Amino acid sequence: MTSTGGGVSRSRGAWWREGAITAAAFAFCLLGGVMRVDDTLSAPPAAAYLVAVVSCAVLPVRHRAPSAALAATTAAGVLVAPLGLLLTPLIVAPAVITAYSYALTARTERRAASAVLLTSAALAASIPLSGDFSWKDASRTAVVAAVPLVAGVLGHSVHNRRAYLTAVEERARRAEESRDSEARRRVAEERVRIARELHDLVAHQITLANAQATVAAHLFDTRPEQTRKSLQELVETTAGALDDLRATVGLLRQSGDPSTPAEPAPGLSRLPALVESFRRAGLQVSVDQEGTARPLPPGVDLTAYRIVQEALTNVTKHAGTGNARVRLLWSREHVTVTVTDDGKDSPTAPSAPTPPGTSTTPDRPPGYGLIGLRERATAAGGDLFAGKRPEGGFLVRTRLPLPPAKDTTRRADGAPATEGPPARAATGDAEDGVTP
Repeated sequence: MTSTGGGVSRSRGAWWREGAITAAAFAFCLLGGVMRVDDTLSAPPAAAYLVAVVSCAVLPVRHRAPSAALAATTAAGVLVAPLGLLLTPLIVAPAVITAYSYALTARTERRAASAVLLTSAALAASIPLSGDFSWKDASRTAVVAAVPLVAGVLGHSVHNRRAYLTAVEERARRAEESRDSEARRRVAEERVRIARELHDLVAHQITLANAQATVAAHLFDTRPEQTRKSLQELVETTAGALDDLRATVGLLRQSGDPSTPAEPAPGLSRLPALVESFRRAGLQVSVDQEGTARPLPPGVDLTAYRIVQEALTNVTKHAGTGNARVRLLWSREHVTVTVTDDGKDSPTAPSAPTPPGTSTTPDRPPGYGLIGLRERATAAGGDLFAGKRPEGGFLVRTRLPLPPAKDTTRRADGAPATEGPPARAATGDAEDGVTP
C-alpha cells in the first residue's frame, strides 16, 4: 500500500476485488464437487474441499507470478478425476481464471497460446486416464478443454485492446506536443521574416535620412542653401521610407481585405459597448471593478481590450454557457483583467483560446490565438495565464503594468478616464483580429 489517500483507496479496492474473485472460484469448486460421477448430487467430499483450497490459494498471486499460478491450478485440476470427483468446468474454475490472467499478461502471443493449450490438454487428458471412458466423458472432455481456450482468447483480446488504447493515447500526446511546437515555430519564423523585410527595405532609407539630418544641422548657420538642399533630400528619403514601410506592412493583410479608414484604437473605455454587443448575442456578462481606475498607455489599453474581446468570443463559441464575468483589479503598479465562465468541459471544447474566425473542426489546422494573446501581453510588459478552472469552466487572466499615478479620476460611466487624444491604429491591427 502507498502512503497517499488515493493509493490506499486503490489498494483496498484491489484487495476487495481479489477477495471476491477468490471467493467465487471457491464456491464454484465446491459446487462442482456436489455433482457425482453417477449423476447424483451430494455434499462436497473432503477431496473437493482440498482441491478448492489448493487451487484458490494461488489466485491472489496470479498477477505477480502468472506461470506458477497457472501450473498450480492446472495440477489441482488434473487431480480431480483420480480423487473420484467429476471433472467439470465448475471445479476447474481457478484454472480458467489463471489461464485468462496469463494470456492477459504474457509477453508474446506464442507463449500465451502454448501455456493455455498445455493447460487445456492436461485437463482433458486426465479424464480418460482415470478409468472407463464413455460418450458422456467425451462430451465433458470437450467442454473442459474448450473453457480454458476461451478464457485465453478473451485474455489475449483484452491485452490487445489495452495495448491499442495505450498507443492511441501516446500518439495523441505526441501530436499535441508537436502541434504546440509547430505553432511556436511558425510564429517565430513569421516574426523573423517580417523583421528581415523591414530591415532590408527600411534600414537603408533611415540611415540615409539620419546622415542628411546631421549634415543639415551642421550647415544650418554657415550654408543655408546647402541646408535647404539637404532638408529637401531628407523629405524625399523619409517619404520613400514611409512608402516602403506601408508596402511591407501591407503584406500582412490578405489581398481581399477591405481598406477601411483608420479609427481610434479601442481600449477599456469601450468596454461597456463591447459587453453590450455580447449581451445582444445572448451572453450575459457581468463586469466588476476594484481599486481606482487610471489612464492606460495606448498599447496597454488596446491589449487589455483585445484580451477581453477574445476571451468573451471564446466563451460564446465553446463554453456552452450563457454567463461570463469580467473583473478589473486596479493596484498601484498593475491592472489585472480576469475573464471567467462556468461552462461545462467537453472533449470537443478547446483547451486554449482561439482567435475569432479560427476553425476548430478536425479537418482544419489549429489556430494560434493563445500564442498571440500571450505575445500581446508580453509586448505590453505583462503576462497572461489561460486554463481550466478547478471548479469548472475556463479562465483567462492577464496582468498589465500601469504608468506612474497622476490622474486617478473616474468618468461618470465607470470607465477609466483617458488623457489626450485617442491613439489611432497605424497598421490596421486595431481593426483586425487578435492574433498578430
